Amino acid sequence: MPDHAATIAERLAAVRAQIVEAARRAGRPADTVALVAVSKTQPAAAIEAALAAGQREFGENRVQEAAAKFPALKARHPDLRLHLIGPLQTNKAREAVRLFDVIHTLDRPRLAEALARAMAQEGRRPALLIEVNVAAEPQKAGVAPEAADGFIAECRARWNFAPVGLMCIPPLGADPAPHFVRLAQIAKRNGLAELSMGMSADFAPAIAAGATLVRIGTAIFGPRARR
Repeated sequence: MPDHAATIAERLAAVRAQIVEAARRAGRPADTVALVAVSKTQPAAAIEAALAAGQREFGENRVQEAAAKFPALKARHPDLRLHLIGPLQTNKAREAVRLFDVIHTLDRPRLAEALARAMAQEGRRPALLIEVNVAAEPQKAGVAPEAADGFIAECRARWNFAPVGLMCIPPLGADPAPHFVRLAQIAKRNGLAELSMGMSADFAPAIAAGATLVRIGTAIFGPRARR
């Protein structure tokens, strides 16, 4: 095994152990938390190393980048699940529905409409999560927390699909725990099972608040390559 592959396997093992411990402290079974390895900007060789170490859930930020890397990988690994964790333009909705198994960033009615149309065209229904802008940061996408209930209901009634959960990115440098708790409260009152929250620096408090999907890149692959 090449050195970089060994390093990725070692880092994956360490992250998995930390997830198990965080779940134990939260009084949760470890298998209620899925690790999404964030592979944006990573070459196919790094993803192959993670696959060789047993990882099957991967997160990408851009449709175009994922389309260049993952069809061949998915053909070789049919159990691979691909998550879109970055913003989605409406004109990329059909390609996203074709490629991704989970889309974390549904955040506006126009995108909901585009995804509903794309799912009908493709005959494929990826799991959809609504992104919530938990701290109302103007530079970030996401539904306002106070608008989340209405948007969830609109998705169910108007576009005839049921989101499976919620996603958030808490403010940089702030205590993330209250934001994770708030997202969990919105999910609970709307009967949504999935909570995508927590990254390399804050996945332990996310798991304590109920995260079912943690999105971890740097702790597995090391610093991202600069574009």
